[in-house]
Formats: sequence, structure tokens, C-alpha cells
Amino acid sequence: MYAILDIETTGGQFNEEGITEIAIYKFDGHEVVDQFISLVNPEKEIQPFVVKLTGINNAMLRSAPKFYEVAKRIIEITEDCIIVAHNSSFDYRILRTEFTRLGYDFIRPTLCTVELSKKLIPGMESYSLGKLVRALGIPVTDRHRASGDALATVKLFKLILSKDTEKEILISSIKAEIKSGLSPKLLDIVESLPNKTGIYYIHNEKGDLIYIGKSKNIKKRVNQHFTGKTTKCKKIQLEVFTVTYEETGSELIALLKESEEIKINKPIYNRAQRKSIFQWALYDVLDDNGYLNLRLQKADGRKKEITAFTTIQEGKNALFRITEKYNLCQKLNGLYETQNGCFQYKIKECNGACLGLESPEIYNERVEEFINEMTFSNNNMIVIDRGRKVDERSAVLIENGIYKGYCFYDLNYQISNIEVMKNILIPMQNNRDTRTIIQGYLRKNRVMKVLKF
Repeated sequence: MYAILDIETTGGQFNEEGITEIAIYKFDGHEVVDQFISLVNPEKEIQPFVVKLTGINNAMLRSAPKFYEVAKRIIEITEDCIIVAHNSSFDYRILRTEFTRLGYDFIRPTLCTVELSKKLIPGMESYSLGKLVRALGIPVTDRHRASGDALATVKLFKLILSKDTEKEILISSIKAEIKSGLSPKLLDIVESLPNKTGIYYIHNEKGDLIYIGKSKNIKKRVNQHFTGKTTKCKKIQLEVFTVTYEETGSELIALLKESEEIKINKPIYNRAQRKSIFQWALYDVLDDNGYLNLRLQKADGRKKEITAFTTIQEGKNALFRITEKYNLCQKLNGLYETQNGCFQYKIKECNGACLGLESPEIYNERVEEFINEMTFSNNNMIVIDRGRKVDERSAVLIENGIYKGYCFYDLNYQISNIEVMKNILIPMQNNRDTRTIIQGYLRKNRVMKVLKF
């Protein structure tokens, strides 16, 4: 749990500043679950330049509560939380100073979104909150007021969490919970999960990741782990301490994240998925008569594949669909063994390439059309699909045939050009698995839109 906050002060000499406004949003990693926003009477004058910057003046604060009157609420809302702020050393120092004046030792773990942004969103012109959120397409209102800046920090922190593919922030949060002695039952864990599409992370009592999975219904899938009878399920049931999750809205992004994060984090119970799960591949082979045959074979890294499949049956089913869609020949594609014409020719669904009645040039054009559509080599496109909320969309970027990553964007803040999108992009690895996942998903599923540029 995180307490994301922003503080406005009177200005003045170091450790003599007073708080004029505070906003705290309690954030569970997905949404705000509690909040506290208040003006505070600092019992001292505000510096004129601060009045000009924030719009908060002495008259506004005369009837505001003094710090000792809001101190209990601050302690309660930040209990068992990691404090997150943009330049957290400033906000945390101010809070500790105010509590010290009351004779209370206020101690909380902290995270700084300036430092995290520099690490996970490198290359930005500025890391000041205003300039950074503008460059990232994050809408912000009430700049230099505690509530507006804290809300902008919530949205920035959400983006940072999604870019943290090694899950360092998440694991540090789990370890903080472990120190507080929490140990939820399996039923409580399941009840806390959503019926949404996304990735889930199963942690042991050390906070380490022991399993990563994806599902269109996270709660249902985790419940299957907890009630399953397989050896792996029983081990997970014994070792699980907590389950965290990340909603993706888009199943394609869930598939891509699962593939990458298993390879990065190498959870003990994902052994089979650390290597490529696509063991069968489709290749084009030119036969002696000049026809391009599509052949399903064991994957061979030395040969250029068109696409790949997890099982031979999945590959055969796909090849039947491809053969029908592009009016190809079942015999040439190895789906129908005969010395004569294929069955499809008999029912007028094959133009007779198997009997030499259709020229190789005309037949091969349709095969090439399929290959070009599948490989998207040198293509530039954005796959747009549903987001995590109704007013959000997801986008997967492919540039020059290379998968670059994904992002989410607010419908109220349309992405006007590719450069703005690149700023908020969560970069991902381009490899055989990611290409196959995208190909397979676009082959089997409808997405909202595919933009080519």
C-alpha cells in the first residue's frame, strides 16, 4: 500500500517552513482507496513568492486546522504504507519536522518519483513534475496545489509501476507488508482479486516471485491454482504468502507482459515458460513444380519462419483456416495425402494447383499475400484495443517490423503524434515469442483498430 502525497509550505529558512496544505491519496497499486486533503494553519506568515506560486494566502488559512489537529488523520492514513512523493526527501522532511515539534517520531519507508522516473523513464528533458507529466501526456489540474500535484503523482506512479518489469518496487512493498506480520488466508487472497484481464504475481513469505500468470479473469484463474490437485498447484498453495496483480484490459498486452516478465524474473514454478513455448513453426517451401507450399514443422532457429504455434494440433487447425481463407491447396500444404487432386478441388474450393491446372505464378501470389500479412516485416503499425477502464485505450507499437512496447492513454487526452506515444511507452523486448504472440492474437482476435503509418 502506498500513501502518495504532496505538501505546500510557507517557504522560508530550512526546517522553519510550515505546512499550508497537504493532500494524501492512499493507493493500493491500482486505485485510490482513501484520501485526505486539507489546508493547514501554519501559525506563521507565508512568503510572498509562495502566495504568487500557489494562490494560498494568509487570509485563507486563518480558519484552517492547525497541524496538531490533523496529525492523527495523517498517521492513520499512512499506517503500513510506503510514502511516495515527487522529491520525497522534501515532503518527508517537512512532515517529520512537524511531528517532531509535537514530540512524535514519524517514520515511514519512502519512494521518490523523481529518482524512479530517471531510472525507468530515461532521456526526458526535465524531471520537474509539471514538465514531466506534460511530456508523458498525463492530464493535470491545479498545479502547485497539493491535491492537483498529488493526483498527478498518482498517475505518474501508475506509469512507473507498469514500466518496472523487474518488479523491484512491488517486491519492496511486499517485504514491507511481511515486516508488519500480515498473513492472509487463501480465501482472503482470492476475494481481494478482480474479475478482470491482466497479469498476476504469486509471492512467497520472503516476497519473492514464485509464479507469474495471465488471465481474462484473474480471480477465477488464481482460485484454480488454490483448488488444483496437480503437484505444481499443491506447492503454490503451500508457499503462497500473497498475490499481486496488474490489470491490462487488453489480453494481447497480458500475453506479452507474461512472456517477458517470466523470462526476466524466472519464477521457480514457471520453468517451462522460461524458454520459448512455440515449438512448432510454419515455413514456406518451394516444390519441384514451382509452387510455394506451407509446411508445419518442428521449429528450427536456422530457418526463417512465418509464424509459430505451441502444439502441432494448434498449427494444423491454423493451417486449415489459412488454406481455406486464401483459397490454397490442402495437398500442397501437407493437409491431404493423395496421388490425385485434393478433396477441396472436388468441391470447387481449390483451383487445381495440386493437378497443375493453376499456374505457380498465380497460386504463389496468394501465398505471398498471406506471408506479407502475417510477418509484418518492415511494417509500422499501432494496435489499439481496450484499456483498463472505459475511458482508456491500450496501444501496442510495431516500428519497422519490430515490437517496441505498449502504453495506455486517456481518451480525454488523445495522442497527437508518435513521439508523445513513445514518451509513455513501456519498452519491451522484441523476440521470436513476442512476434508470434502478436501474429497469433491478430489472427484469432478482433482488436478495436490497427493504425498503419
